Amino acid sequence: MDATIEHLKGKKRILFLTTSNRWVGEKGGEKPKSTKLAERIAELVGNERVTIIDATKLKIYPCEGNVSTERGNTCGEKKAALKDDEKNPSGCHRCWASVNNPDDELWQISKPLLESDAVVFFGSIRWGQMNAYYQKLIERLTWLENRHSTLGEENLLKEIDAGIIAIGQNWNGDNVVRTQKQVLDFFGFKTPETLSWHWSYSHDAADERPESYQEAVTAFEKAFLA
Repeated sequence: MDATIEHLKGKKRILFLTTSNRWVGEKGGEKPKSTKLAERIAELVGNERVTIIDATKLKIYPCEGNVSTERGNTCGEKKAALKDDEKNPSGCHRCWASVNNPDDELWQISKPLLESDAVVFFGSIRWGQMNAYYQKLIERLTWLENRHSTLGEENLLKEIDAGIIAIGQNWNGDNVVRTQKQVLDFFGFKTPETLSWHWSYSHDAADERPESYQEAVTAFEKAFLA
């Protein structure tokens, strides 16, 4: 974590995107560990530099799969530009799911993302892969990658550092982060090693004891929040 903090202290406009969820109706409730970690790192970097957006609280429709239709790849084309100067001041937000669903809120992420010089995704490892909200968000942001990889236009992300920090319990963390860092590379971000890593309590995939999950909370708090 120390290397991540030092790297981010060199940035002025930082975006943290948290993607892990909990049932908010539980009495007392609790934040996901990855969200707590995002808040802790923001505090240590300097809250005035960091914007934290909880993607699970936004209305973000699923990707419509326009990268592989009979018409070819139409994701990110100019006709898919969101025609709203408040939501899309740069004119760069081009996503058919935003056009087809007027109440879609992906713009609340793309707008600050394109104004940032560093973005870090935070989430949970569930069943050996990133949690569902993270995956939906990455699929919806595909238009950013398509602009340069398919349409041959400018890479809007080439000057933005990006990483992923994932919290798991006991399984597949190394592979998950390695794969998602490759995804961010493919998107066109700069991906310094210091911004992508994971923490898991155990490396025993068979350890599903209730006590193990309780122990993980204590170990996590001691490692990062104490």
